[in-house]
Amino acid sequence: MTGSTRLIDGFHLVVDALKANDVDTIYGIVGIPITDLARVAQASGIRYIGFRQETSAGNAAAAAGFLTRRPGVCLTTSGPGFLNGLPALANATVNCFPMIQISGSSNRALVDLQRGDYQDIDQLNAARPFAKAAYRIGRVEDIGRGVARAVRTAISGRPGGVYLDIPGDVLGQALDAAAAADTIWRIVDPAPRQLPAPEAVERALQMLAQARRPLIVLGKGAAYAQADTVIREFVEATGIPFLPMSMAKGLLPDSHPQSAAAARSLAIARADVVLLVGARLNWLLDHGDSPQWSADAKFVQVDIAPSEFDSNQPIAAPLVGDIGSVMSALRDAVGAQPIRVPTEWTAELAERAARNDAKMRERLAEDAHPMRFYNALAAVRAVLQENPDVYVVNEGANALDLARNVIGMEVPRHRLDTGTWGVMGIGMGYAIAAAVETGRPVVAIEGDSAFGFSGMEVETICRYRLPVTVVILNNGGVYRGDESSNGADPAPTVLNARAHHELIAEAFGGKGYHVTTPAELCSALAEAIDSRSPSIIDCELDPAAGVESGHLANLNPTSAAATGKVSAGA
Repeated sequence: MTGSTRLIDGFHLVVDALKANDVDTIYGIVGIPITDLARVAQASGIRYIGFRQETSAGNAAAAAGFLTRRPGVCLTTSGPGFLNGLPALANATVNCFPMIQISGSSNRALVDLQRGDYQDIDQLNAARPFAKAAYRIGRVEDIGRGVARAVRTAISGRPGGVYLDIPGDVLGQALDAAAAADTIWRIVDPAPRQLPAPEAVERALQMLAQARRPLIVLGKGAAYAQADTVIREFVEATGIPFLPMSMAKGLLPDSHPQSAAAARSLAIARADVVLLVGARLNWLLDHGDSPQWSADAKFVQVDIAPSEFDSNQPIAAPLVGDIGSVMSALRDAVGAQPIRVPTEWTAELAERAARNDAKMRERLAEDAHPMRFYNALAAVRAVLQENPDVYVVNEGANALDLARNVIGMEVPRHRLDTGTWGVMGIGMGYAIAAAVETGRPVVAIEGDSAFGFSGMEVETICRYRLPVTVVILNNGGVYRGDESSNGADPAPTVLNARAHHELIAEAFGGKGYHVTTPAELCSALAEAIDSRSPSIIDCELDPAAGVESGHLANLNPTSAAATGKVSAGA
């Protein structure tokens, strides 16, 4: 080796490979053996956002993937840090968000012989069940290849989470800089278009044209696709009523005349031909089963993964391809095969929507003291209607179910929530990602229980001075805060109804508000959004407000003991 030979280590190669593939932000927590990786990334111009817990960092990376269609990157330490990232990795995979979890790991020779190395765990095999794919880089010269493979896998086909394992000794290895440059490359066309078969398009349009009560269901996959214009053109060209799933709200405005959101139950129960666009017939759509759906309903489904078809119900007209290409083909062909929606169907939906809207207005106009969910959310809605470009993050039980119905969305991809798994704890990670990736104000509407899963990330929000306002609907309980206890300790669902969560923001340099009336909430929220500064608004609600399990009470078995149907001696 001559004195003029320049070497480059694994830390710098990882960063070079990420930058070559347009990664400009990393979310994570430093520690052995990846602390220097974060330092090198930051020095290179990649923004590093340091969290307080790895699950929240992973949730931020997943949300970044949804918002940008590029894989968000989460960086964790080995062992427990790696394990803390897995829930977010699994959630990203289930939600079809592109994400890469990069974790440092222990010495392979010691781990494989179970010799008790520092944070000894077989991370690669532990990650496999929870990710779309899992890879390990075993040589410094394979770093570029490993990163390229992870990026392509996360984005291509059905997006998902990818685990990339890099042992500490590989990060410390060095390579001749000139030779190393040839090991880094930028992937070309990571998510190529996949066009639907012409006969599949014709079959789908024939079914929709023959339908008496057609319905389009838009899922978060449709929002992720960023095919907003062509989806809207197809919906409006056909006149078919549409039903947005929660994260697809705003793809077409909730105020659109074809929206069936306010008549959701009727639309599902009566539709005879249903076009699923980026939506799956999972539990969120009652698996397509009757009596929620009509027993004779026929399904047309757009999906990039053929294996999704027939997973719950027969798919009479499968359309395989990426959403943008499929919807373009449907739009272009609909002129030759016009679809005319019977006026009886649209009138039936409009009548039910008007009736439900009237009931909603009555609930929102209630002047309850202390506040309850509806009049608190009415105040939030009034402010957000004046700020339609604000990103909304939402989680909880009642806080999620009711906000989803009350808070309308007018802009695509501006609502992020618990998604396919209904996971609690996504709130602060998603809010941080939305603020970092877009630069826009974010309002996180949180139940007090849901906030507790990731509440320490308020310090992260304050440290980076992000324009995030956290609105906590505090009724003092997991569902409600007034359950009677059967002993000296609080009941299992009871939290602290008089907690002052706003003090958490003040502890870290943010602004705190404690409100007890809708007028105070309106004023605080408007001020917080305008300030573009970290804020928490603690909304004191009636502890009796709320119902157990929200809209999922049917999934929560009630024990006979809880209902008093079993005697003490049984």
